[in-house]
Amino acid sequence: MPIRRNLAANLRRLVSGHPSVAAVCRGLNMNRSQFERYLQGKSVPNRATAKLICDYFGIDEDELYRAPEASAPERKALLPTHQALYENMVRGPAPAIAGGAYFTYFTVPDRPDLVMRSVTFVRREAELVTFRRVTRWADGYRQGRPRALGWHYGVAISRLNWIYFVGVNRRQTREPSLMTVQWAPFSDPVLVGNAFVLTGSGPACVSVIMRQAVGRISLRQMLGMCRPVSLDDPLLDQLVASLVREGQAIPA
Repeated sequence: MPIRRNLAANLRRLVSGHPSVAAVCRGLNMNRSQFERYLQGKSVPNRATAKLICDYFGIDEDELYRAPEASAPERKALLPTHQALYENMVRGPAPAIAGGAYFTYFTVPDRPDLVMRSVTFVRREAELVTFRRVTRWADGYRQGRPRALGWHYGVAISRLNWIYFVGVNRRQTREPSLMTVQWAPFSDPVLVGNAFVLTGSGPACVSVIMRQAVGRISLRQMLGMCRPVSLDDPLLDQLVASLVREGQAIPA
């Protein structure tokens, strides 16, 4: 059926912008075999599942089922103020940061003994730098599959030696996200700065530290490490622990 072929082709295109099919399934909290049936054109999701998929990829239902060769419907032009904001947001220069995975550590309000470890996936496309950040990966959800309570997507821009990560959470609260970091003057490459986060008691400003993931580590292992970590944990990056303890996570 054409609708199944269209769905499969559109899903393959959408998935290609993510690390793997497995990562998408985890983000959707969906069974892999069920999602593979959609990818292979063997099945069509029900209305609730289609909405879940559309919300995850940030598209409408028409785009999910439209013939791949069909032109996208003309979108309304942005209002002048919105257009100016958008153009300033994505205008160069591009941030001086390589693409790849970065462990991102946030201090926890009222818990000086902990940091929240997330992972940020940075992607460079010419002069445009985008990111996806996974936060608070909780185990034991739906027959052992984890879920991401924070799933931020956005752009990274550079202004006056600072790198701004600006995005929106595609999970639950859909709150905006702002993180500002700069390269610290250490021999080891590390980004330090501030982040505005939403906590159970409201918005808070916390310290943030970013370090690129190195060595042979799988995507599943990285996502499994997205959780609160004690500063006394011997497996915690010792530079991160030292910066938090000495209060140097925020540059002067």
